Amino acid sequence: MEWLRITLCLVILLRTEGLYVNITYVQTAVAKGAVCLDGSPPAYHLDRGFGAGVNNWLVQIEGGGWCNNVTTCLARKTNRLGSSKQMIKQLAFSAILSDKPQFNPDFYNWNRVKIRYCDGSSFTGDVEAVDPVTKLYYRGARVFVAVMEELLAKGMKNAQNAVLSGCSAGGLASILHCDSFKALLPVRTKVKCFSDAGYFINTKDISAADHIEAYFNDVVTTHGSAKNLPISCTSKMKPSLCFFPQYVSKEIRTPLFVINAAYDSWQIKNILAPGVADPHGIWHDCKTDITKCSTDQLRTMQD
Repeated sequence: MEWLRITLCLVILLRTEGLYVNITYVQTAVAKGAVCLDGSPPAYHLDRGFGAGVNNWLVQIEGGGWCNNVTTCLARKTNRLGSSKQMIKQLAFSAILSDKPQFNPDFYNWNRVKIRYCDGSSFTGDVEAVDPVTKLYYRGARVFVAVMEELLAKGMKNAQNAVLSGCSAGGLASILHCDSFKALLPVRTKVKCFSDAGYFINTKDISAADHIEAYFNDVVTTHGSAKNLPISCTSKMKPSLCFFPQYVSKEIRTPLFVINAAYDSWQIKNILAPGVADPHGIWHDCKTDITKCSTDQLRTMQD
């Protein structure tokens, strides 16, 4: 009976502390070609604001990396990062999305939205043609617009305050779409953007190769992203460089807040010391546990 009591207590705790929000599919987006990689409709989760926050909106973009070619995009097509068919129907809202003032004092009573990520381009892609063999849709930019149009119709057009946020690839999206997000809202709306772990830097890897620059170039090329990146950047340099916050953020007019770990484990593993640059696995232990890094490796990271 003890295990039953513990289970019951856990269920009660989850019901009082946890908030599970149902998924909403943007069915009208399909006719506009604003779809996930597999052609399924985009999706989001919305928990309505209340009290003083009824006309305030926090929109958070889900993260999940990118796909840079047909092979990697086909792999995403079969999971939640490329298909809304594979997404769970209820999503737990916590931290900045929590409805509990003790956990989220600033935004608990705002309209809080989680936009699901299923395009692999940080919502920048737009290729009209669809290969009949792969049946891949590169339509991230259209997805962003379609979801925003639905949110505006659901009350965001009356927002007094609005924040566009995101984590990882979603954090990058919040930077790239910051000014366009503000442009969708009334002039009177106070708008800010917040990127959490989305400031990816352009630096050579340990073999002195431009690994991440080449990777982002492939993403931009595959998804046809150039026309949807901030023109303030693309008018001055190669479009693929405008996927890097360091070249884009200085031109953003909307207030932008960035939080990023000084030692970003993802960037150390995938930008500084990717597997292709470390064929003998010298960095393997260091990437797994920073306490196992040599003095030289620590110096390299600091540099």
